[in-house]
Amino acid sequence: MFKFLKEYMPYYKHYKKEIFLALLGMIMVSAATAATAYLVKPVLDKVFIEKNEKMLYILPLFIILAYFIKGVGAVIQQYYIAYIGEDIVRKIRDKFLSHILSLDLNFFKKIHSGELISRIINDINRIQNAISTQMANLIQNSLMALFLMGVVIYQNPKLAFFALVILPFLIYPISIITKKLKKLSKKSQAKTADINKHLSEIFKNIETIKAYNAKKDEIKHFYENNLNFFKINIKAKRTQILLTPILELFSATIAAIVIIVGGKEVINGGMSVGAFFSFMTALFMMTDPIRKVAKSISNMQEAIAANERLKEIFKIKPKIINGKETLKEIKEIKFKDVSLKYGNKTALKNINYLATKPKIIGLVGDSGGGKSSFVSLILRFYDVSSGEILINNKDIKKYKIKSLREKIAYIPQTIQIFNDTIAANVAYGKEIDEKRVKEALQKANLLEFVESLPNGIYTILEEGGSNLSGGQRQRIAIARALYNNPDVLILDEATSALDNKSEEVIMKTIESLDNKLIFIIAHRLSTIEKADEILVFKGGEIVCKGNKNELLKKCKEFQKLYKG
Repeated sequence: MFKFLKEYMPYYKHYKKEIFLALLGMIMVSAATAATAYLVKPVLDKVFIEKNEKMLYILPLFIILAYFIKGVGAVIQQYYIAYIGEDIVRKIRDKFLSHILSLDLNFFKKIHSGELISRIINDINRIQNAISTQMANLIQNSLMALFLMGVVIYQNPKLAFFALVILPFLIYPISIITKKLKKLSKKSQAKTADINKHLSEIFKNIETIKAYNAKKDEIKHFYENNLNFFKINIKAKRTQILLTPILELFSATIAAIVIIVGGKEVINGGMSVGAFFSFMTALFMMTDPIRKVAKSISNMQEAIAANERLKEIFKIKPKIINGKETLKEIKEIKFKDVSLKYGNKTALKNINYLATKPKIIGLVGDSGGGKSSFVSLILRFYDVSSGEILINNKDIKKYKIKSLREKIAYIPQTIQIFNDTIAANVAYGKEIDEKRVKEALQKANLLEFVESLPNGIYTILEEGGSNLSGGQRQRIAIARALYNNPDVLILDEATSALDNKSEEVIMKTIESLDNKLIFIIAHRLSTIEKADEILVFKGGEIVCKGNKNELLKKCKEFQKLYKG
């Protein structure tokens, strides 16, 4: 636990004023609570035994004052603890997402999106509970126990020794329970991630689930995950509940010792009745904060487990290292003896090719031939396994990744539409310029449709663009690419959902673009008929290259593709 707290201490240094006020509030609450316990002595001795009428009116005012101070202190403490906790968690979420987005594309291929969502929401929420609520409870209840202990010792040091001698025996069972809770909490968080992953898949694939009548299978799968989650959580709860009887036994043992020893003191005249009851009140009030301290320690095991899960991700570092030079313009791209492997699978081997703008290059070949891998290397989604890629005769790795990608527009096979306005989708990653948005939509053959909508370019698109047709989604993606005015344009089967007429219009727009280097991965060969050069891929190699007429004459692979 101390290791966990040490890790988060650097965050607290930015909240000196808030921490001071929170501690002030805690001290007010603790001191006022101790004062109410102490006031039992004068109330009993002065009012009920000595029958002092003056004190009958004075002491209640002190009790009211004590509770007023306690209330004010509680408000101050709770507000500033909540503020510190919420703000630290905001920073952790920002840092975690920033780190995740800095990781290589390969990382996102290996880990499920539901798993990441679980860590950034559920795991960080557990940490928030620890660094704000549980941390505050720990300090507050420790202070309260200390103040009440002061009253206990002040009233009778000898009796206090007999009462508190049992405290060290409480540490061992608490440490056993907290270790077990940490293990169970880690299992619970892993199972929460499994549920998130499954739900994410259900909602993303709802059409397939309904089309194949797979509802019962999905419900059965979810039932099993949910049942396992329940079993782990109930086991954790059962372990945590063990703290209560242990603490109750501890309290009862202390009470028995105090009654025997303290009773003799009162009988022998060594202690007044008021002092004894003040002692007993403070002692019994002290067992509650001690119980809460133990509970806070056990609750913090969830956060410690969650923190370990976060650190697993933070330890992962990007393998694609940023360069130092800013790329101002892409004039040419050269592949020199390039090979690419995904694990043991070879995606590209011995690729040699020079592309100089302006030029339209078509990429064709069987599925898995290496076309998408080829363009992924230009974007540095992956780095070459061997060989090198040169941009303007410099290794691509020397350039800053941000400046590289700013010069490239990429339209993937799976079109991504964000739950935002059409304008924001077109100008994605840049500031919205209405004139440029409309120009891009015009080039993508979509402006007429957009202007027919009630809110025009400020129409909100639903998740995944579900209020658009497949062709309209692709036109939005094409408009997004054209908006950025890139040097290089990459279309990965970007016109596959368009009808022939719409595709023809889009291709005319693309063909008319000035001074661009354009790569078009095409399923339909009609898409790249007018390409300046066509690369034919097979088994990760470029087996032929040339224009359409040249390939029809000399390339058997292209002839097979062309004929069907």
